[in-house]
Amino acid sequence: MLSVLAITFPFFALVLAGFAATRRGLLPLSAIAGLNSFVLYFALPCMLYRFGAQTPIRQLLDPVVALVYLLCGLLLVAGTVMTTRVRWGWNDAAFGALVAAFPNSGFMGVPLLVALLGEASAGTVIPTMALDMIVTTSLCIALSRLSLGEGSALRALRMALSGVLANPLPWSIALGALASAASFTLPGPLERTVAMLADAASPVALFTIGAVLARSQMNAHERVAARDYVPVALAKLLVHPLLMWLACQAARAAGLELSPLAVTTLVLVAALPSASNVSLLAERFEAHGGRIARIILVSTALAFVTFSAAVALLV
Repeated sequence: MLSVLAITFPFFALVLAGFAATRRGLLPLSAIAGLNSFVLYFALPCMLYRFGAQTPIRQLLDPVVALVYLLCGLLLVAGTVMTTRVRWGWNDAAFGALVAAFPNSGFMGVPLLVALLGEASAGTVIPTMALDMIVTTSLCIALSRLSLGEGSALRALRMALSGVLANPLPWSIALGALASAASFTLPGPLERTVAMLADAASPVALFTIGAVLARSQMNAHERVAARDYVPVALAKLLVHPLLMWLACQAARAAGLELSPLAVTTLVLVAALPSASNVSLLAERFEAHGGRIARIILVSTALAFVTFSAAVALLV
């Protein structure tokens, strides 16, 4: 366990550093948007492109990985919506489902799992990011509009898909896959530029997660009962990886080809805390932002223990 903590501790320590810097005023709130833009538009796309280009295209397009991951995400979305819709309504239940099913695989998952499992794991993590951004997010946004009458869900779905097209991360994944398929390599100077930005992605992204969490907590002015956010955070950290492990075992029992590395990677992706960008989507669609922010904060804080325990069990 100590060897696992030796790897996971620096990642969560950087999140804590960003949180503390923002809470103590060392990092102005106005600077967070700039950090987020640097990660989203420069560093993280370069990291995803580089890993994608270095991964065999067959691994990036593995249909079994996509099927298992998507099935678990949809089951978690359905379960969360069914257990919360009556009390919260369609809008809040849909975003509660999204925050329960959408792991922080971009800002945290790729660098953390590569450090734990090696670069080969990136070929499994990266397709899960694309599925979360395109399928799970679009579905939950459409569900959030069901209470607004006929046509609202379809309009929300179109809005979600247009947001995907404006997001640089799916494009960087697609470009990396094309480079892999064509065995294309960038010219030396450009390759080194991409590598420098990619190397900056992990520390800056983790620091930014902490800053975003601190900002959400500082902006949350209403009290939220623990029963309204702790169960969803625990579902993200415990139910999601358990569902993923069961689905992987069922797939292998059915004769589908799923390597031990892919199983371990999928389960650990599911064990990650909730994605911090869900709080921004919740605010945009007027869901209960305070509840979503607390789910993300609690899942991130507890993940240091739960994720490390999952690693100790699987690796």
